[in-house]
Amino acid sequence: MFVKKYLIPRLLQYFLVIFLGITIVFFIPRMAPTNPVQRTISELKSRGTYLDPAYVEQMIEDLTELYGLSGSWFEQYKDFWQRLFTGDFGISFFQFPTPVIELIKTALPWTVGLLLCTTVLSWVIGNVIGGMAGYAHNKRWSKNLDVIIMVIRPIPYYIFALGLLILFGYVVRIFPIAGGATIGKTPSFTLHYILDVLKHAFLPALSMVVLGVASWFQTTKLIVQNVNAEDFVQYAQLGGIKERKIMFKYVIRNAMLPQITNLALSLGQILSGALITEIVFSYPGVGNLLFSAITTGDYNLIMGITALSIMAITTMVLIVDLIYPLFDPRIKYK
Repeated sequence: MFVKKYLIPRLLQYFLVIFLGITIVFFIPRMAPTNPVQRTISELKSRGTYLDPAYVEQMIEDLTELYGLSGSWFEQYKDFWQRLFTGDFGISFFQFPTPVIELIKTALPWTVGLLLCTTVLSWVIGNVIGGMAGYAHNKRWSKNLDVIIMVIRPIPYYIFALGLLILFGYVVRIFPIAGGATIGKTPSFTLHYILDVLKHAFLPALSMVVLGVASWFQTTKLIVQNVNAEDFVQYAQLGGIKERKIMFKYVIRNAMLPQITNLALSLGQILSGALITEIVFSYPGVGNLLFSAITTGDYNLIMGITALSIMAITTMVLIVDLIYPLFDPRIKYK
């Protein structure tokens, strides 16, 4: 019953979403006015490179074949899916001849390390504090905390991040202003290198955690206030159950259910990188790589990053759908 009526339909939906998402990602860059082959030749000419007119046409044909842009869109689409199943996204147009998958492998650990830690940390802190503040919304400390969050939350992220960068990077000069590690240092699992990486990641992480906590705080507080008004909570209070038990076991536990789904979606978006964060702090992650790919019209790199992001998000949604009844016994597999 579970396999036929729930698992199989969800798996079909899962693969359909991935198929449609990757298909859209394949065609959209090709609708852009930029031509990566012509742009490559133009850049060579702008650097003072002499190109014999007799060889330009041959170069265009070779680059078109090399970049996987030869033939009709349908032929390119078919070849793309054949290569995709082997993990081959082709060669980067503007970081030639580096394969796309190698660029992603280089940038991905920086993004995953930064976003995984900040996402989980902000989720835990925001939900715990927001849950307690929502349950005790009439207390003075809760109201004062709410005012502070109301001031922080509306600040645009790029302004907040830039403010931290100026304050702690230029004025006080405590933390580095760019990069993931000191230039020239060889990556290793030594304490000295790890501390260097953490020092470079502190400002990007701080900017994401502060605004992340503010966002989770507001959402959780609102949900907790709604749950706190439910009849079963009132009955528990009238029954003489301890406030601590009511808050954590009855109120916050029920309020966490939608937040688990939101956490899964946030974790699924990690592979797409933190675009603004990585640009402001010049962090060598996937977001910065994607920005470079978009500005240069690097089709293969755009498709590689977004395809992995689509698969990550849909996979996390599928996992949440399958395990959600473990968190909420009211939900049944149907």
